[in-house]
Order: sequence, then C-alpha cells, then structure tokens
Amino acid sequence: MSVAEQSIAGAEARGHGFMASSVGRKVVMAATGIVLFGFVTVHMIGNTQAYMGAETFNAYAKFLQGMLHGGGIWIFRAVLLTATGLHIWAAVTLTLDNRAARPLGYRAEQYIASTWASRTMRWSGVILAVFIVYHLMHLTIGNVHPAFDHTNPYSNFVKGFQVPAAAGFYIVAQLCLGLHMWHGVWSVTQTLGLAHPRYDSLRRTFATGLTFLVVGVNISYPIAVLTGFIH
Repeated sequence: MSVAEQSIAGAEARGHGFMASSVGRKVVMAATGIVLFGFVTVHMIGNTQAYMGAETFNAYAKFLQGMLHGGGIWIFRAVLLTATGLHIWAAVTLTLDNRAARPLGYRAEQYIASTWASRTMRWSGVILAVFIVYHLMHLTIGNVHPAFDHTNPYSNFVKGFQVPAAAGFYIVAQLCLGLHMWHGVWSVTQTLGLAHPRYDSLRRTFATGLTFLVVGVNISYPIAVLTGFIH
C-alpha cells in the first residue's frame, strides 16, 4: 500500500473520510490553488487597462460591476472567498499535522531537495493573507484609502499608489506572491501526477515564466504611478 493509500485508509478508519487525509487536503490545496492562480492572472491582465487611461480603466471596472446585472461580481467574490478559505484551512491543518508528528524538530536541518520558495511558503502565505485584507480595504471598500471615490476607480488606483508606504507594501506582497506562485505551480503539477524527469524541465519553465509574468506586471503598476508614467 502506498503512502497516499495509507493516509486515505487511516482517515477513513477514523471515520473522517477523504478530506481529512493528508492526500485529500493536498488535493484541496491544489484545486483551490488553481482557482486562485487563475484569478491572479486574470486580475493582472485586467489591470493593464490602467495603461490605457482613465476612460478605459473605468469602463472596465463598470463592466465588472455590471456582470449578470450586478450579480456576477458577487458570485465571483463568493467563489474566491471559498477557495481562499479552503486553501488556508488545508495549509494550516497540514502544518499542524506535520508539527504534531515531529514536535521537537531536527537538531540540524539540511535542505537538499527543498527550495527557498518552499521553505518560506508559510511566511509568504501569512503576508499574502494580510495583504488581501488590506487590498480589499484599500481599493474595494476604500476605508484605508487617502481619497476614495466610488465613482472613479482609476483615481483610486492612481492616488492609492501615490502613497509610498502603500506602494511599497504592494511590491513586497507581490514578491511574496512570486515565491508562493512558483512553489505552488510546481506543487500543483506534482499533485496532478506530472512529476517525472521527462517533464521536470517543462514544469520548472512554466512555473518560472508564469511567476515572472504575473509578478513583473503587477509590480509595474505602483512603479508606474510613483514615477508619473500613470497619472
């Protein structure tokens, strides 16, 4: 019996089922990770409208708000909230299980197969969770924005990033997103059964390319505002 089968069988024997097994929660992390990575990529592409000026950006924001007569944006948010909650739940419970299995830890750690991205997943995840809350309060709700205007998303975008502290936090969060995305994409492809020497180079290239694209474009927004390119 494989390790995966033992994990599932153990959870079922305790009456908890597939979702309580480590394999089940890793599948949950992979599935929700795909949803979240998809959102991040689409969100990045949508925000490129800022480079086309206020009229184009505001029209894009109005389109999002009007999808399915206003219901589409709430369905979208509900899916994202559910995916985020399940992703955090799976990550936290797996971490607690790992710590319970080895409460004292190793006397000396040797990182052989792991990467810096994988070793910082928990910290980057915490920073991203804080950033998500701040980002919603900053550019969606507007209660921590210096001059929020519900009728002018472009102005909110520009004036929000004109505050160096806000722009700096955004950049730091995107760097954390890069670490999280790189290891996440690598892990998802492994969970989907694509871990093979024949495909490892392709997996690494895909993870690296997607990460640099999303993070690079996202970081360009606050930099463009701070340098006056977007104004």
